[in-house]
Amino acid sequence: MDKFVINGGNRLHGEVSISGAKNAALAIVCGSVLCDGICRIENIPDITDVASIVRILDDMGAKVRTVNRSTIEIDPTTIKTHVAPYELVRQSRGSSYLMGALLGRFSHAVVGMPGGCNFGVRPIDQHLKGFTALGAKYSLEGGMVDIFAEKLKGNSIYLDIISVGATINIILAAVRAQGTTVIENAAKEPHVVDVANFLNSMGADIRGAGTDVIKIHGCSYLGGTTYSIIPDQIEAGTYMVAAAATGGDVLIRNVIPKHLESISAKLEEMGVTVEEYDDSIRVVRSGTLNKCNIKTMPHPGFPTDMQPQITTLLSIAQGTSIVNESIFDNRFRYVEELKRMGAQISVDGHLAVIEGVEHLNGAPVKATDLRAGVAMLIAGLCAHGVTQIEDIFHIERGYECIVEKMQALGADIKRLSVPEPAIPRAI
Repeated sequence: MDKFVINGGNRLHGEVSISGAKNAALAIVCGSVLCDGICRIENIPDITDVASIVRILDDMGAKVRTVNRSTIEIDPTTIKTHVAPYELVRQSRGSSYLMGALLGRFSHAVVGMPGGCNFGVRPIDQHLKGFTALGAKYSLEGGMVDIFAEKLKGNSIYLDIISVGATINIILAAVRAQGTTVIENAAKEPHVVDVANFLNSMGADIRGAGTDVIKIHGCSYLGGTTYSIIPDQIEAGTYMVAAAATGGDVLIRNVIPKHLESISAKLEEMGVTVEEYDDSIRVVRSGTLNKCNIKTMPHPGFPTDMQPQITTLLSIAQGTSIVNESIFDNRFRYVEELKRMGAQISVDGHLAVIEGVEHLNGAPVKATDLRAGVAMLIAGLCAHGVTQIEDIFHIERGYECIVEKMQALGADIKRLSVPEPAIPRAI
């Protein structure tokens, strides 16, 4: 059993470089299945979620070569099966993109219901609605989704809710369909744009990514490509909040500042100085933190994946703040862990009311999911005393070398391996 041990109170200071975007990487690795050549993917994050997807493709017969820590080559032409292995798929939410990718390539996909963080219902009904519109039929049995089409044909699809996953999955299937597909009420997140750019680099014809109407002109061939993944918006935002929480001064490199505007705006509202440069951003905090109200929204609104981090920051701000989580149910489960550290937060459904305290106190806590886990890490960095975080595998699903990066900024953090407690034998 591994854990993080943090001795809080150190101001973060220095520079940190952001890795490739986790959410883009998961979809792009799955999207490589559609390629009729070799995909060289650069700036890929070295995290367990990506490793899980790569392992799935390898298990399905793809030839995967690691060039270096941030670059892999995938030859999907050796994949002969449309069935994704259940036990591997259930470990990662991003494996859901294999539905669209395998359907696009084989007109048939059998994929286990994906795993990932458990913080609310994330149905795939909009994904299936899109596949059905393209001419597919599906069945659900034994935790597997079986999707089949005689021939995929382009169609107009209106998403009932804005869904990043459904938008990407429909794009993956539609890119090899006959005719034109139009997705209305599409998600506009940066990683949706990145997936479209990746597919276009192989010869796809996708237009409008980044707007709420995306048009895909189907094609019969997608050639090999070399593609570099965008920087991770949420990792960058996490270091921005960590700098603010510790009263630090951090230059965050390899970012796209425009992707961070909603986060920067809220930090500035709280009294934090944010300076933007071409591909970096500097976050400095010297005074007290002001209260602030936040509502999570689809892009370009405040991202739900930054909600636990910003709530942690608001827990040490002066006054009363309100956070409205409008995207996912049950995403405030981590609040009980924060309260162990002295935070004063009350939750009522989708609303959290935060009464700022002077400081948090170190305590043993658990990472309940990926973003909640890194929120505990931020809490530990700014707390008085020692914080121990268990279930850190959640954090390592989405953050590359987080201990080393935090140590380089001056954090007193280490990873410890603790033997599992022995289970008493019955006499």
